[in-house]
Amino acid sequence: MPAKKRQPIVLPAGKGRKYGMGAMHAVFKADGTETARRYSISEWWLEPNTPGPGAHSHEGEDDVFYVIEGTASFLVGKRWIRAPRGTFVCAPAGVTHDFANRTKKKVGILNFSIPGGFEDDMPAIVKWFRENR
Repeated sequence: MPAKKRQPIVLPAGKGRKYGMGAMHAVFKADGTETARRYSISEWWLEPNTPGPGAHSHEGEDDVFYVIEGTASFLVGKRWIRAPRGTFVCAPAGVTHDFANRTKKKVGILNFSIPGGFEDDMPAIVKWFRENR
């Protein structure tokens, strides 16, 4: 049986599936059936002086980040780096990583999760932030 043909995706600025986590929120642009679970693309927005999700790693998934606004801080392995707009960060599967906004201005980060599937965890992640922060 031939694979289902995927459709183009066009979203205006700010549109997508939104997940609020207090002073941090994510907007998922493409994932799941839209990408045949090959990848997931999301924007992560952090208000000033906001911690990120916490140090973590994914065994079967690369996390690719690109700073689209402001200056983010990234933990990659054991080292925190300052990442101004335009900075590219790749955390291969198994590498501990985190991100945060340690500035007085809003930060935006574009995230590619490869392969896709990370979006399935978002409802539980939102619930955790609601109950713990």
